[in-house]
Amino acid sequence: MQRQKKKTDLRSGESGFTLVEIMVVVVIIGLLAGLVGPKIFRNLEKANYETAKTQMTNLKTALSTYRLDMGRYPDQLNCLINPCGDGWAGPYLDGDEIPLDPWKAEYQYSVGDNGKAFTLTSSGGGNEPIVVNG
Repeated sequence: MQRQKKKTDLRSGESGFTLVEIMVVVVIIGLLAGLVGPKIFRNLEKANYETAKTQMTNLKTALSTYRLDMGRYPDQLNCLINPCGDGWAGPYLDGDEIPLDPWKAEYQYSVGDNGKAFTLTSSGGGNEPIVVNG
């Protein structure tokens, strides 16, 4: 009887990848990641910046609506979702809490001019801060 070849017998003429071939593929993947990676991170930072601007625009709208009802801007952003005084007709924002900016930091809010003006600021994630005045 003739001996049958096992499928796992590599000496039967089958071959795998050589170390050099694997290293070439790893180098190509590394070069692609080095070229594409920075562009992806730039776009991510741009998206975070635009998200912060959109959130701040929504907060500005809520603050303006609060001012229409109460005659002044609130002393704190929390008043947009929790009752703060007589005449409060909120909540002025959806959700149970004030959103954080895309960099997971709280928006900085200050009211001035006897409640007739405000400044809303985001740190910008270490870049130039984003400021909205009302």
